[in-house]
Amino acid sequence: MTHRTVQPVVAAAQPRKRRMSGVLLLDKPAGITSQSAVSKAKRLFAATKAGHTGTLDPLATGLLPICFGEATKFSHLLLDADKTYAATVRLGVTTTTGDMEGTVTATAPAAFDRPVLEAVLKRFAGEILQTPPMYSAVKHAGKPLYKYARAGLKLARAPRRVCIRRIEFADFTRGEMRILVTCSKGTYIRVLAEDIGRELGCGACLAALRRTAVGGFNINATVKLDALCDMAPDRRDAYLLPVDSLVATLPRVDLDAGQAQKFASGRTVQSPCTLGSGLVRIYGPGREYLGIAAIEIPGTIVPRRLMATAIGTV
Repeated sequence: MTHRTVQPVVAAAQPRKRRMSGVLLLDKPAGITSQSAVSKAKRLFAATKAGHTGTLDPLATGLLPICFGEATKFSHLLLDADKTYAATVRLGVTTTTGDMEGTVTATAPAAFDRPVLEAVLKRFAGEILQTPPMYSAVKHAGKPLYKYARAGLKLARAPRRVCIRRIEFADFTRGEMRILVTCSKGTYIRVLAEDIGRELGCGACLAALRRTAVGGFNINATVKLDALCDMAPDRRDAYLLPVDSLVATLPRVDLDAGQAQKFASGRTVQSPCTLGSGLVRIYGPGREYLGIAAIEIPGTIVPRRLMATAIGTV
């Protein structure tokens, strides 16, 4: 009798985690959460630390900046940045969630000509009040609203002031209107779609959403998750932007060796820079990025967030 040798099953070796820093501009696909996209990217890069700079719903696609390592210290600057979206609004359909992933609650005829649609859109330009949707991560008594919504509860929510900096009509076909929107942080495009439908008198919901810009970052510089999966590790690293790309819009201040050492220790630095008050990005004598600071009075630089390399911990 011949005995077959059974080979032991060997688990695939996991990449060794590495301390790395940088910014990845990911083109998030539909059907996954932003956190899931971050987790996949973190595994691909074998990073020890990662986070994103503003949630996209599973329905949405487009620009999702992911911060690795030291970049997470400066991600809040993108959270506060303006965002630009290409949105498809389904007119004449109302749902429980404000988008096509919810249950349809009402339908109505929706035949409009372009002048009527453009006139309604103009009413939403500038500062407006929005009521956060029940299906959102906004918290009530320490619990996200979507958990109450899933339990069948509807709570009172205080409206919030947001700014629609640009809202443009793109086209209207088969009951769907495509619009381009640039807005401040905290704006819900789902709510904007519902409010447009309410203004038109037919109801509406969000059918598709693609984020095309966040602050100074643009969709044209993104990479897709599938493409990253197919790449060799060294090719993936070529898509990482430096940490200071997050602060590129801030005024720059360069320090000499003595000033840089003082700044890196967290102490206020006196510099003859002519900038007024506000946040600035700081560089050392070798043009290395050290962190961000606040100028509270002219010539006085107060450290706010420091790179670990600036204080010798990496």
